[in-house]
Amino acid sequence: MSALIHVAVLMGGWSNERPVSLMSGNGVADALEKCGYKVSRIDMDRNVAQVLTALRPDVVFNALHGVPGEDGSVQGMLDLMGIKYTHSGMVTSVIAIDKELTKQRLVPAGIPMPKGTMVASESLYSGDPLPRPYVLKPVNEGSSVGVAIVKTDSNYGYPISRDSTGPWQEFESLLAEPFIKGRELTVAVLGDKALCVTELKPKSGFYDFDAKYTDGLTEHVCPAEIPKNVAQMMLDIALKAHRLLGCKGASRTDFRWDDELGLEGIFVLETNTQPGMTPLSLVPEQAKYVGISYEQLVDMIVKEALA
Repeated sequence: MSALIHVAVLMGGWSNERPVSLMSGNGVADALEKCGYKVSRIDMDRNVAQVLTALRPDVVFNALHGVPGEDGSVQGMLDLMGIKYTHSGMVTSVIAIDKELTKQRLVPAGIPMPKGTMVASESLYSGDPLPRPYVLKPVNEGSSVGVAIVKTDSNYGYPISRDSTGPWQEFESLLAEPFIKGRELTVAVLGDKALCVTELKPKSGFYDFDAKYTDGLTEHVCPAEIPKNVAQMMLDIALKAHRLLGCKGASRTDFRWDDELGLEGIFVLETNTQPGMTPLSLVPEQAKYVGISYEQLVDMIVKEALA
């Protein structure tokens, strides 16, 4: 049956995460070809609707990261075109990429997240919105793009100076959150099952864009060496977030854990509806740990989309 199914793998695009998306997309396309699918690779540009109309695929594998592949734009287009696609739908994508909307969905349901406040970037030049240390991040970017940790000893200045490099130069408003000390962990959900917990140990600094996608910059401890009750709580929270947001296919929920506080120290940072599928990516790594090969993983995601 697979040989007859035509999958268009949508990758690239024009977000900050274009290079990662191309890695994800080509990895997925290679795996789908091994599984016997007919595969078309599409490096997305503004003509994507015409390209898809000409190809007439049975299903699109969305391997885009960032805007417009992750924010509901591409999902809405595919809905209008009547083409099935992998991963989450339009409404889920709109909510999950926006950190404030995500909080409004998850926090009332009992999911612990850092208390945040939206600030105008211009206001940072006159004073700190929160006691240092705190984190500044764009409200709708992924992969730690534009994240700054403002510490007492940071070289951003008191207050942040106009000539210091940071997300305040790129974005009009930012989300300010208290910095949660401790450890960086993540849980992938596939279908309706949380896979395992991975701890991310950057060799230096924090788990930023470069640390995520440069081989050797971050150690992945899979499964994480943490107490069983903490791991179980993270698995439960990730699955609950996946369901509350209405995610499909694969999602990945990122955590900070202050290990001095036990279960009370667990905080969700975000749920990613388009997790990476590169060789360094966390979802394929966790799938492999529970006995699912890369080829089986992409095959499962396509079959769920077709169903």
